[in-house]
Amino acid sequence: MPLSVPTTHRQVLLAAPPQDTLTTDHFEVVTAPVPKPGPGQVLVRNRLMSVAAVMRPLTMPDPDRFGLPQLLQRPGDPMHGPAVGEVVAAPGTDPAAGFAPGELVRHRLGWREYAVVDAAEAERLTPGALPDPAAYLSQGFAAWLGVVRGAQVRAGDTVFVTGAAGGVGTLAGQFARLRGAARVIGSTGSRRKADHLIEELGYDAAVVRGAGPIEDQLREAAPDGIDALFDNVGGEQLLAALAVARRGARFALVGALSAQLTGDAMATTAISTFDLIARGITLRGVAAFDHRDAYPEYEREFGRALREGAMSYPHTLLRGIERAPRALCELVEGRHVGAVLVEL
Repeated sequence: MPLSVPTTHRQVLLAAPPQDTLTTDHFEVVTAPVPKPGPGQVLVRNRLMSVAAVMRPLTMPDPDRFGLPQLLQRPGDPMHGPAVGEVVAAPGTDPAAGFAPGELVRHRLGWREYAVVDAAEAERLTPGALPDPAAYLSQGFAAWLGVVRGAQVRAGDTVFVTGAAGGVGTLAGQFARLRGAARVIGSTGSRRKADHLIEELGYDAAVVRGAGPIEDQLREAAPDGIDALFDNVGGEQLLAALAVARRGARFALVGALSAQLTGDAMATTAISTFDLIARGITLRGVAAFDHRDAYPEYEREFGRALREGAMSYPHTLLRGIERAPRALCELVEGRHVGAVLVEL
């Protein structure tokens, strides 16, 4: 039986690119006609969407060079980001091989109540693979990749996770522990969040941005040095990790928030290549789209850990698309721990 579809829906537009502080004035919630799918497309009623600090609208020169169109937002266009929704129409697709009304899919056209998605871009969810539907919108895959394939965390390691209180970092520290890390240290922006990392998420210590030089705090937290870095931030925190790294340390570069949140995604960090060579340190950039083959293994491990209580998925759930702009501003300001989801 076809699902009922209204004639209009709400979506969030980028009204103007931020030059400095991101505010809700940079967004506009508008009512628009519900789009109609064409051949090879599906119409999805979005149920949940994620909001992440990396969604702060960016302007990047020559974006095609980096293959990162999903990070770019242009004034007047709807915002976008991961969402989970229910297929309501799939004209021109084979129900046996394609999508049927009622199926749940994940895609990248959030920030709107209805989305027309190319069938090739809609990912059918595996029922029951994760115990909580919200977990399908976690940033756990990036966390798992950085720990397992990037930093190659192993038993006995001392691991430093930058940006540890965010949607990625709260899971990266837990994955590092599952992989046998002996000591896990996180960085964050406040003492309140540092205490949460230690008391609720199993971190052994935390360094706090603004509470003194990061390198000095890290040396105190890891007097014998670090074996692995999961880096969400870059900049000063990456340099501090290099200064404290043991010989043969393995660094996974997963994010560059110190640059991205300023709007200058191309900001550079000066690193001594001789130092890397002399100490045998490996820096590896990790992007999820290069490792799709690993997703089934990640999903099995994450689902099992959630069901067994070996991991938690820290997140805040808000209701109503109109709350999404404020949620993004608060994330950029560092006011949340874990992921932020919006129920539409």
